[in-house]
Amino acid sequence: MRDGRRIGVIIPALNEENAIGLVIGDIPAWVDEIVVADNGSGDATVFEASKAGARVVSELERGYGAACQRGLQALEAADVVVFVDGDYSDDPRQMSLLVDPILSGTADLVIGSRVMGRVERGALLPQQRFGNWLACRLMRYFFGASYSDLGPFRAIRAGALENLAMQDRAFGWTVEMQVKAARTGIATMEVPVSYRRRIGVSKISGTVCGTILAGLTILRVIFKFRHANCRAAA
Repeated sequence: MRDGRRIGVIIPALNEENAIGLVIGDIPAWVDEIVVADNGSGDATVFEASKAGARVVSELERGYGAACQRGLQALEAADVVVFVDGDYSDDPRQMSLLVDPILSGTADLVIGSRVMGRVERGALLPQQRFGNWLACRLMRYFFGASYSDLGPFRAIRAGALENLAMQDRAFGWTVEMQVKAARTGIATMEVPVSYRRRIGVSKISGTVCGTILAGLTILRVIFKFRHANCRAAA
């Protein structure tokens, strides 16, 4: 517990056998529950996560959002939910930067911004930087939302997350959360976090197809909610 509140961590993972133990090992001791949502790994990810002390659940439907949803289903009572990737690119030791503003009542959603923080050389590829810039620019234009990043390292008050009624099962999970937060007016803030080169090959930015698919999915989500806004205003 931290400040009398239960903290749960969800780690969506796919073939992260060399990194997952490091991620879990760096999670602060005040975290109450760690759930690794394995997304159909063909390596020793499940074994390594279990050995490191996490509870592992399986989601065979491939997709970042699908894994996050499965993790949420498995998570026991938590007041704050933290999402962190399993590739060791984020630094779990910085988790208090995300959680404490929620515990103090300053925010309901806190996004770790890689753009605002210290980025290791080669950790954020040009296509990632451009995709972040474009998505954040569109969200500002369409929804008046001020974001600098779509960083996956984030924390949210459990009640606020439930109210967002998340649906995306793929790469649009992070942008859906941010768009819905802007549309519903929940208190959101960004904090600088460090970002390092991931262990292993990225399933998204590491391939041309993955980059294109992720980009199209993110744009689809943004324009979907933009269209919904236009219909509501008509």
